[in-house]
Amino acid sequence: MIADMGAEAEIASDESLTSIFFGGGTPSLMPPVLVETLLTKAEKLWGFASDIEVTLEANPSSVEAANFAALSSAGINRVSLGVQSLDDTVLQWLGRLHGAQEALSALETAQGHFERVNFDLIYALPGQTAEQWEAQLNRALSFGTSHLSLYQLTIEPGTRFASDVRRGVFSPLDDDEAAELFALTQSLTEAAGLPAYETSNHARVGQESRHNLTYWRYQDYSGIGPGAHGRRGGFATVRHKKPENFLKAVSERGHGISEQRHLSIGEQASEALLMGLRLGEGVNLSGFETRFKMSRNSLINSDKLAHLQSIGMLWDDGTRIGVTEAGRPVLDAVLGELVADTLVQA
Repeated sequence: MIADMGAEAEIASDESLTSIFFGGGTPSLMPPVLVETLLTKAEKLWGFASDIEVTLEANPSSVEAANFAALSSAGINRVSLGVQSLDDTVLQWLGRLHGAQEALSALETAQGHFERVNFDLIYALPGQTAEQWEAQLNRALSFGTSHLSLYQLTIEPGTRFASDVRRGVFSPLDDDEAAELFALTQSLTEAAGLPAYETSNHARVGQESRHNLTYWRYQDYSGIGPGAHGRRGGFATVRHKKPENFLKAVSERGHGISEQRHLSIGEQASEALLMGLRLGEGVNLSGFETRFKMSRNSLINSDKLAHLQSIGMLWDDGTRIGVTEAGRPVLDAVLGELVADTLVQA
């Protein structure tokens, strides 16, 4: 990891770090001394912004929570807990190994040790009613965290869920019912002072995840370690996913990159639009025109923009465009209509 960081710093070292995110797998099982070693090296290579955000993903288990005090001392100042549900039956169905009470105990421990805490929940489950979700979300809001990630269940191809749907074991929630739960989510979080700053992420003002905002605003970030992706200087990087392959690559070449590809201007602009339009703040088209040296009409389909705006799916203030609350439940369809067909080939 240290060697991989060093190789990356030789290419991208002109700015101090504003955020670090330990994610994937179970990083909260890392010995705290290893976390401290990695952070010390990163600061030496890049330098840290005075208010750097250092996030750690963690499963809400008692085993991992036992490390929280030491991880905080090592330099972690924000934690994101994969709670998923406050219902034991749902957690079992989702295949999670922790129980609801164990998760709540981990949450309490986290709040005692870290400046900022996020936890995530999954909703729009088969058969879930508005009343059930409202009760669970209100309970989640009562814990007082500054950030919540609230995701609708998606059935990914090749998963157990996809197989179960195909065999008729269960049916996904109806689209209209899911849209009702989405609207309810926006209403309850807004009232509690955690509005959606991104489609599925809610935070008090000033408590948004700086690291995730880096992705959504299409700023550069370096991906370090097995399976990590990065975007910097117009290049997309991917590290070897299997640890043994990553270790071999670092030993032979001094870094763990398995693929590095230069993205065309059209690909960069397309990614920037698709990511940025997830944000409540929308995207600055004038800024994109300057950044990518492309005209507004090359970036978006102006006719589709006008149509989507007329039916209340998009807003346009002349400089920035964004998806309205009505458009968020059908975000993918809106983006498919809006982004210019020829953009990726540019």
